[in-house]
Amino acid sequence: MLIGELARRTGVRAHQLRYYEAQGLLRAERGANGYREYGEDAVLTVTQIRRLLEAGLTTQEIAYLLPCATGTAPELEPCPELLETLRARLNGLDERIDTLTRTRRVLRDYIEVTERSVPA
Repeated sequence: MLIGELARRTGVRAHQLRYYEAQGLLRAERGANGYREYGEDAVLTVTQIRRLLEAGLTTQEIAYLLPCATGTAPELEPCPELLETLRARLNGLDERIDTLTRTRRVLRDYIEVTERSVPA
């Protein structure tokens, strides 16, 4: 199928599909006319990529994990270092959440102090 058909079937824009290909996440053959041609498995691959992106994974992480993915969910087979990669990503998110929580607390303190000093 051509890129327009893949875009239509997956709801993903053609420029994003080209980006996935450039990142090594999606493979296309070139027809005699030079157009990208994707196999039927590309629909599943794009669905997996989109779901993994929704989980906050980078395209580099997805490139590493994609060979371990099966089904549209996708389910991840226990490939080498898979859990290590996922745990590292989760730890990074936890650290960012902790930082944001501290920042919110400090901002609230500034607001409270400032509101108390406003003349009545």
